[in-house]
Amino acid sequence: MKRIYLTLAILLLFFASCFKLDSNLFNNLKCTQYLLDKYTGTQDFILDNSYTIPDSLIHIFTLSSQEPSESNATQVYAIYIGDISKIATDTVIMYCHGNKWNMDFYWQRAKLLANTGSKNQYGLLMIDYRGYGMSSGTPTEDGMYADVDAALKWLKNEGLTNSRLMMYGFSLGTAPATMLTANPRSMTPTKLILEAPFASSTTMADDATQLALPAGYVTTFKIDNADEIKLVNQPFMWMHGLSDNFLNWQTNGLAVYNNYQGTYKEKHLIPGADHGEIPAKDGFVKYSSDLYAFIKR
Repeated sequence: MKRIYLTLAILLLFFASCFKLDSNLFNNLKCTQYLLDKYTGTQDFILDNSYTIPDSLIHIFTLSSQEPSESNATQVYAIYIGDISKIATDTVIMYCHGNKWNMDFYWQRAKLLANTGSKNQYGLLMIDYRGYGMSSGTPTEDGMYADVDAALKWLKNEGLTNSRLMMYGFSLGTAPATMLTANPRSMTPTKLILEAPFASSTTMADDATQLALPAGYVTTFKIDNADEIKLVNQPFMWMHGLSDNFLNWQTNGLAVYNNYQGTYKEKHLIPGADHGEIPAKDGFVKYSSDLYAFIKR
């Protein structure tokens, strides 16, 4: 009997090492154009017309992204919501989206954030990581950091100062949001907001497989938000759904929150909210009000 169990354990480790989670973490979807409000695919929620962004405030453009080890740059697509000519005097949210599909899927979230506090209150910049949407290349962890930093470099060149930069990460996007706040490159965000963060590659792998396997068996990612957050001194806001079935709030988000050692932190645990349901289950008005209060404090 012991031999049977040993054989099963060896087979389990073999298959886990062969079928890594990395391809699922980057659940990217290519497209030939961005549909935004005309997008009809599955979405976490759809806002009413009061959140509509005027065409004059929607800017789609490309950025050049290059990590240090690369000999050539990668073209990634970005969307800026707001008046580009006023970036130098505006407050801007850098939104790092999750692992799913492309910016069309996150357009409703971008509109909600751009309207935080009042109509068209803040500038909002988001990008499609390499390999997502219309962006070139193949997704990688280091590439994701380089892509977000390329966006920050663009904001800096447009005149944005560190004191007006808010970093927001959702799900997979909490990795570049935390990394680039803890280890600034082109800009240093003044506040960090994480929605449904994962603690590390290890805890993410454990949650996904329900097995206490070493992370190396199921993912090559080296992400450790719970460790990186120790280097963040800026005010920190954490949101997590209490019914998150993808990234459990206790094993993931709470570990990040507890490890934060900076100047100020606040948490918002949303009853009944699954992984992508926080804005809707919290209520759009309350969600926006809480964000506005944190940004303005």
